[in-house]
Amino acid sequence: MDPNLVQFKKGVLELCVLAVLSQSDSYGYDIASRLSDAIGMGEGTIYPLMRRMQKEGLVSTYFVESSSGPPRKYYTLTEAGRVSLDVQREAWEGFSVAVTAILRPPDSGKPPDGRGVPFPLIVKRSE
Repeated sequence: MDPNLVQFKKGVLELCVLAVLSQSDSYGYDIASRLSDAIGMGEGTIYPLMRRMQKEGLVSTYFVESSSGPPRKYYTLTEAGRVSLDVQREAWEGFSVAVTAILRPPDSGKPPDGRGVPFPLIVKRSE
């Protein structure tokens, strides 16, 4: 996998977990499965993040009996987690708009496929 893509995913993983939990409480494997399907992040990355988020007070946990094995640990957003989601979502939306504007300026005349130089390149020589 491209190292840049790995870093992009790591950078938005907490935001994605908060967003998943804002929809409903969930247990670790379910969160990992949903994120694996959506952005290709696996279990090994999720569990350390969940422990950190719990320690920081962004999520809390409770156990639910399972008919197919031991009780499952469910994660739920705390009020601090909801605030963090709102702040991170707003930051992400502004950041992604800014990056898209740099990568695909509307007046560049170039197709949005990443080819070519979208800005005129001006090089000044020092004398």
